Amino acid sequence: MTKITFIQPDGESQTVEAENGLTVMEAAKLNDIAGIEAECGGACACATCHVYVDEAWREKTGKPSEMEEDMLDFAFDVREESRLSCQIKISDALDGLVVRVPEKQF
Repeated sequence: MTKITFIQPDGESQTVEAENGLTVMEAAKLNDIAGIEAECGGACACATCHVYVDEAWREKTGKPSEMEEDMLDFAFDVREESRLSCQIKISDALDGLVVRVPEKQF
């Protein structure tokens, strides 16, 4: 199991354990993480699972694909560290991953 920490805009954090092969969005939904709406269910067709990847993890999570970048255009307060959590696959390499949940999702 891989540990992922979700930090809310108010600083509250919640660490969950998730199975490899799932996405960060699926882990968030399975663990009732506030602020991860995931309206499209992980199809990369909305931006409601937007997160900010902690700087220490950005290289390991990789850069967004062109399709993901297009969807991020619809997200609130997009930053260099913005990713759609439905596009980040969980693996042993991401054990300890830290992501921040934006103040709001569109």
